[in-house]
Amino acid sequence: MDLNLRKAILSNIATNDQDQLEATIVDAIQEGEEKMLPGLGVIFELIWKQADEQEKQTMVDTLEQGVKQAVDGQ
Repeated sequence: MDLNLRKAILSNIATNDQDQLEATIVDAIQEGEEKMLPGLGVIFELIWKQADEQEKQTMVDTLEQGVKQAVDGQ
């Protein structure tokens, strides 16, 4: 059986509007369940591919700050 997780995730969110997409992201983060991580990864991949270089740099800067805060908060 050939399971393409990326395609399955994209299929699940293909008809979602902005509110539904936001709810999906918020729910995945709030629940904190490991099983949600692949879906968030696919969503991030879509965002990254659509971003220009300045937006990508902003995301990387934000990620760096978030990682530092997460590590410091442990």
